Parts: sequence; C-alpha cells; structure tokens
Amino acid sequence: MTIRKELNGSSLVYQLEGRLDTNTAPELEKELKQDIVPITDLVFDLKDLDYISSAGLRVLLATQKIMNRQGKMTVRNPQEPIYEIFEVTGFTDILTIERD
Repeated sequence: MTIRKELNGSSLVYQLEGRLDTNTAPELEKELKQDIVPITDLVFDLKDLDYISSAGLRVLLATQKIMNRQGKMTVRNPQEPIYEIFEVTGFTDILTIERD
C-alpha cells in the first residue's frame, strides 16, 4: 500500500493506494498515531484503494472514534467493492462517506 499525505493547517488528507489488509494496516496505524494529534479535519481518499480487510476496517473505526472527540473524519471516493463492504458491515452508518 502507498500512503500519500497532504497537510493544510489542521486538515490532513490521506490518499491510500493498493491494499489495506493485515500486512499494511499496522503501517497506516503507525502513520496516523504520528500525524493525528493536531488534526481537526481528516480525510481518507480511497479512489485508488483496491481492497480492504477487517484489519483495515478496524483502523478506520479506531480513527473515527478519535476524530469524534477532536474534529471530523470523511472517507472519499471508495471504489464500489469497498463501498459494498462498508454497507454490509454497517460502516455506512458510522463513517461520513462521500462518493462521486
């Protein structure tokens, strides 16, 4: 997985590419722990994310809980298979998801 970040003041966009799974979720979690403290607006752009596993969902859920206390989190542009996973798991009720 490739992680690209764009920081603008207290806003941070994470662009994820590839697979967010058991092997790559710890890397994302580590990056988030370093970056998230001063952030009040966090965006995950998933347009180039091909796959997400339960480990990836866990990272998104844990991050959403943190952002509920300090600001807002948005998930943008999930591909259809990933959006379907969000629907089946109930994440569409938990996450703010913006689709093109």
